[in-house]
Amino acid sequence: MNKPNTEKEFHAVLATCRKLYIDKMKDYGPAWRILRATSITDQIFIKVKRIRTLQTVTEHLVDEGIEPEFIGIVNYAAMGIIQLQLGVVDQPDLTSEEATKLYDKVTNEAYELMTRKNHDYSEAWRDMRVSSITDLIMAKVLRTKSIEDNDGKTLVSEGLDANYYDMINYAVFALILLNEQKENGHEG
Repeated sequence: MNKPNTEKEFHAVLATCRKLYIDKMKDYGPAWRILRATSITDQIFIKVKRIRTLQTVTEHLVDEGIEPEFIGIVNYAAMGIIQLQLGVVDQPDLTSEEATKLYDKVTNEAYELMTRKNHDYSEAWRDMRVSSITDLIMAKVLRTKSIEDNDGKTLVSEGLDANYYDMINYAVFALILLNEQKENGHEG
């Protein structure tokens, strides 16, 4: 078995997420700019809830796996960070190119954060189950909802952006692990 290369795997997953982000903007433009952070958080909640359901229920009525949901989490969390930085608008105000540059900036920041944390945690995520990573994302979503319900105020906790960055990184980790499972002939 080849030694994992987190940098390469992380960037490969982000490239897949970025392609979908760009393709969706070709269809819809940056219509997401009108979404409040609470709406973005709820979209992520829906996605992680569906992943949890797919991980525990044997009958699936929609023929889509969990990978697209994790990709959606990456993309919505990036949009959430952009919304926190730029604020919400009543009409889309970015070109697709501008929105893509902002996406790249956010995902590069997520990568840099992951690199620092990964060093300190010695890639502990590689020994985790995808279901546990899913639960961690759900916890981050619930924390985010609580912070939002408190008008963004925290006493001792990280803010909304930190939770969105963590959601991006956990979702990328899950996608890396799912790719490894496929390569090893296991579906997870």
